This record gives sequence, structure tokens and C-alpha cells, in this order.
Amino acid sequence: MTAGKSDSDTGFREFNVGFDDDGIRLDRWFKRHLPETSFTTVAMWARTGQLRVDGARATPGDRIAAGQMLRVPPPEADKAAADVDKPRRVRERVILSDEETELAQSMVIHKDFQAFVLNKPPGLATQGGTKTTQHVDGLLDGLQYDNEGRPKLVHRLDKDTSGALLVARTSRAAAFFAKAFSGRTARKVYWALVVDVPSIEDGMIELPIAKQPGTGGEKMHVDEAEGAPARTRYRVIERAGNRAAWVELQPFTGRTHQLRVHMAAIGHPIVGDGKYGGAAAFLTGGISRKMHLHARRIKVDHPDGGSIDVTAELPTHFAESLKQLGFEEKLGDDLVLDEKTAPTREQMKSRAKAHAKSVRKDRKGERRGRGIVEEKATGKPAPKTGGPRTGAGSKFGAPRSGPRVEGVKPAGRGRPGGAGKPGPRSGPGTR
Repeated sequence: MTAGKSDSDTGFREFNVGFDDDGIRLDRWFKRHLPETSFTTVAMWARTGQLRVDGARATPGDRIAAGQMLRVPPPEADKAAADVDKPRRVRERVILSDEETELAQSMVIHKDFQAFVLNKPPGLATQGGTKTTQHVDGLLDGLQYDNEGRPKLVHRLDKDTSGALLVARTSRAAAFFAKAFSGRTARKVYWALVVDVPSIEDGMIELPIAKQPGTGGEKMHVDEAEGAPARTRYRVIERAGNRAAWVELQPFTGRTHQLRVHMAAIGHPIVGDGKYGGAAAFLTGGISRKMHLHARRIKVDHPDGGSIDVTAELPTHFAESLKQLGFEEKLGDDLVLDEKTAPTREQMKSRAKAHAKSVRKDRKGERRGRGIVEEKATGKPAPKTGGPRTGAGSKFGAPRSGPRVEGVKPAGRGRPGGAGKPGPRSGPGTR
């Protein structure tokens, strides 16, 4: 945005829309550049025709483009309107200490004109909250450098989860990355140590998740009736007998605590996750009690073309646990990233309809067959049954209980992929 110019006769101000504001709503532009102007004031200016974009009347919901000229009433009108509005808090840039700035910059593992990728340490929250004074969001002022705008968080990691965290440097990049995450084109790969060894070495967990009542939203749980759909793919990288397994996790949805809830639900809580695994989540023998969940890799399209593909080093406690259990870090990175993305909501609905149609067709054939057999045996027409169907494929059927995990079971014991061990995987669960 170029600095506003005032018309000497009318006092109206003119602003040129910058490249960073291309495509945003007009009310959003005011929130960024004239935060002291309330939405009520902007709406009033629009109703009275005082707000113009390239000379034409505009509304707060209109989207603006780079290069357009905005005409805004004079500051006096803004001040007069503000006198009748509720006071608004304007965020001031935080002055960080040298230690905080050094911490922020030490986390950077990728930097370009549009984005940072940070390697967040365990124990540092992504955003602030009750009794949380130090967090990644509060340290972003230390990464502003010479940019006009403040860096913006694109997604989050749990406080005790370490690893790759994407941060946008411009508003345009933030909008671009937000679409990538909501559209599930961004890929995230996590490493975790889990208790015991899953019987299926390459599986897909599909269990809906909701906030657990009575926890104030601090804890999630599997809720077949009210939960939001959640899908997680996992692959066993290596195993330590029957004691523990090192797994790769890929979330295909972005629910709160999804990976932790899903692994606990199938009986293999993440090591160190007492919240969802209880006392069973801690291993003896000197293994750290910290959470063993790490965002190892992030891959996402770049706003200027190409892609960002960054790997984050393990925290000390996780790396030491791998060594103690006899695991080789290289084996995890040797796994090929499956480029297939999760199906869209429309694709999932289409598949569900096709499956339901197939089930109805099969059941119709079964009923017809039973009727013919009964007629031959009794010489009388088979009685018609009434009432709603409650069997498989019926809309009235009861939901399946217990965790649903589909995938490939190992062909033998030992590490996956070894000689005389399980054969080659055939991909994630297929029906």
C-alpha cells in the first residue's frame, strides 16, 4: 500500500492497493491499514457513498485488486465516528529482548521472501493462553527483519510436539497457505514412538473426534455420533520387539490432537503422552518421559511457484530414545512419501453412495432368494416383513463399535522390509 494522499479541497484520502492486499475484502484492508476505523464506520461510509474504489461506490464485502485506488473520507470523519464507537484495541509491536530474538531466529530452518519454516522445540506453545506468556506467536516480531508486515502463523503444533512449523511472511502467502491446508494439498509427516507394536503395519485410522465433555475443550475423544471426521495414515518404520514401535504418521484431516487421540484409540498411545495414554504411555529403562511426537517434514506448494519441502531435525530426547531402542534414523527418511492426497468431501460422499447402493442390491437379492426357498418348502408365498431395516447398509443401522483400522498386516515377525520378513506393502487400507 502506498501512503495516503489527501485532496486539498475535500480532505478525502487516496490509497493505492498494494500487491500484498490483492484479492482481500475491503473491510479486511481497513483492519490491516486503518485499524482505528471500526467496521461500523466503514459500513456507514459505504451507505452514504463516501467510500470509493476506482471512483465507483464500494461495500465492505467487495474484494479489491492490486493497483486499484481507494478513496476514504478525511481523518476528521474517522475521528468523529470513533467517538461514538466502542474503544478498539490496536496491537502494538512487541519489543523483544535479545534472548527472545535470538531464540526466534535460532528456530528458522528455511527462509524465503514468502515464508519461514521453524523447528519448534518441545515445551514451547504455538500461541498464547491462560498462564502462557512465551509462545511462537509472541516471538514472531523477532523475525520481521525489514518486512513491513508481521509474520503470520499458518497452522499450529501442540505445545509438547516438536518440529516443522510453517509461518507466512506476507498476507498473500498466508492466504495461499491457508487454502493449501484447508484443501489438504499440504503434506505433513510426523514421527512418533508408540507403546507396543501395531498388528497392522500400514494402516488408515478413520475415527471421528470431538471435544470431551467436562474437560473445558482441553481434551478430545472419539465420538461416533457427534465427532468430526478424522483420518490418519500410519506406517511402522521399525520395532523394538513387542515393547515399542517407531511409526510415521500422516494426518489427512486437521483435528485437534488428532494423532494422539487416534493412536491411543487403537491401543498404541504415543510414548510420553500421559494425557491420552495414562500411565501406560511411559516406557521404563531410561526412555525420556517427554512426548515423542515430532513434525519431521512439511511439503507445500509455494505462492511463487515450485514447492517448500523441509525436514526438521529431531529434538535431543527423541534422538536419544531412537538410539537407545536400536533404531536407525535413516530408515525413517528412506520411506517414500505417498503423493496421493486424501479424497475430497464430494469424493467421499460419492463413494459412500456407491457402497450403499451395492449393499442394497445384495440384500435385495438375498431377500428374493429366501422367498423362493420358503415358497418351495411350504407351498405358500413368503410373508413380507415390516418395520425399518437395521442391518448393514441401512440408514437406521447401528454404528460399528471399536476403532476402525484398515491396512496391511505383516507376513511375519521382525522389522518390516527385512529378509524373510513381511513382504512388500500394498499401500494403505483398501476395501
